[in-house]
Amino acid sequence: MKRLGFLFFFLLSPFAFAGEARVFQCPMHPWIKADKPAKCTICGMDLVAAKASDAPAPEGVVALSASIINAIGIETTAISTQPLTRSVRVNGAIEDDDTRHRLITARAEGRVEKLHANLVGAPIRRGEPLYELYSPELQAAQRELVQIAKAGALTASALPAARARLEKMGLTAAQLDDLVKTGEPHLVTTVYAPDDGTIVAKSIYEGQWIKTGDTLLQIADFAKMWFIFEAYEQDIPWLHLGQTVQITTRAVPGEIIEAPIDFIDPNFNEATHTTKVRATLPNPHPNSLGEKHQLFHRVLAEARVLVESPAVLAAPRSSILDAGLGPVAYVDLASPEPGRGGSGHYAQRKLRLGRRGDSLVEVLDGLKAGERVVTSGALLIDAQAQLAHEAAGHDHGVVAEASRLSPLPPAAAAPLNSQPSTLNSLSTLATVAIDAADALASDDFARYQKIFPSLAPAAAPFAQLPKLELGDSLKAARASFEPWSTAVADLLKPHRAHLGLKIFQCPMTPVLGKGRWLQRGQPLKNPFFGSAMPDCGEEVP
Repeated sequence: MKRLGFLFFFLLSPFAFAGEARVFQCPMHPWIKADKPAKCTICGMDLVAAKASDAPAPEGVVALSASIINAIGIETTAISTQPLTRSVRVNGAIEDDDTRHRLITARAEGRVEKLHANLVGAPIRRGEPLYELYSPELQAAQRELVQIAKAGALTASALPAARARLEKMGLTAAQLDDLVKTGEPHLVTTVYAPDDGTIVAKSIYEGQWIKTGDTLLQIADFAKMWFIFEAYEQDIPWLHLGQTVQITTRAVPGEIIEAPIDFIDPNFNEATHTTKVRATLPNPHPNSLGEKHQLFHRVLAEARVLVESPAVLAAPRSSILDAGLGPVAYVDLASPEPGRGGSGHYAQRKLRLGRRGDSLVEVLDGLKAGERVVTSGALLIDAQAQLAHEAAGHDHGVVAEASRLSPLPPAAAAPLNSQPSTLNSLSTLATVAIDAADALASDDFARYQKIFPSLAPAAAPFAQLPKLELGDSLKAARASFEPWSTAVADLLKPHRAHLGLKIFQCPMTPVLGKGRWLQRGQPLKNPFFGSAMPDCGEEVP
């Protein structure tokens, strides 16, 4: 990182280009240039007259010498037509089949004398007793049925209506037959389960007076389970019915459960900009060895959907720069244009992009097949173009030969000639944020306390970052760090490839629900939970 800052400071100097007939440059550090004899600001050597081949580049083009290209490690890749592949990673939960979820409600008013279904999680079979009810209302209806039955043929036409009334009040056909046969109304009536299932909720207790329509129990059928996850707007073009979802859950470690997508809800949640997607799983689920594992209700799960598009014109994601005013890429003009040779001329292209894959992005406009785009060092070229444009507007005796084409991060509101310091500020911010996250992930509050004083100065150039407080405990420190770290990750996301960063997200953080943090590499270390859940999360694509 120090080497990168060193290169930024000198490479992006307004003296990087020369606009007069005679240009002087350092033999050892060719990016140090002037329009008259002078000393190199790095090694102190005399600047010598540049060769004619070092003439300034045309308007809108950044020209770099071979030594500069090697020094900053510029790499290019030819774009081509090829399929886009993407791994859509999602988080969700195992739920019961909603179409088989049943509410048991009170069909008659009365007092619960005995409760048989008194344990949430207990299985229940059709016809098993749920509770016993003392109900004057039921007794009256039973007496009416008994009287009609005893009257024989005189009231036979009223018998079906009397039976139907009691059926609606919860009595089974067997209970009604027994009532007609014995001719004796029951003081306490037993209510039986209408279906198989598992009790998932209970709001009934012995001695409770219930009224008609009260919800008493909820029964779910676990023979089939639903894996439900939320898909963001950008994921929807990749998802379709029948796609295979690979599901993993810590409740069944080491197993990958595959199931097809069978429903995509067309109604988006306007608050979260997500919609629900569902896959149906058999339960219990057989693993690769034929062993059966029970899938538990409402357990958290993660999934991956592997998708591939037809062949499209695609560029590497590392070649795309986007700081808020639209995506751009830098094209090496040496190959596609005759006469350029290997002179190191790079032109910026404004792009219109389509879908984003794991490593490629669909290019709808701005590039042609065969053109070579810069995949490493594009941020350096972009910064030099900005400074060259600024230098062109001032009378320094040096004319910059590159146009200002794209901005640095939205947070960098300073004048263009201070942009190198902004880039260095981003690098410094990333470094301290990574160190702080690592300390919290290691449950090391003492180390976090030592790092904390460096966080505020690093964040000072970026006013949109939230306030950060140390707190008096590890829990308090994490509570304040989570929104700050998430904002930092979002700020640096457009530049993570060039700064060598990885962004991770946890789907169940205590403050925001979905907190993000920075790391240099793997393995994932969650700073919001530490040793309690060290590997909870995934890399943000």
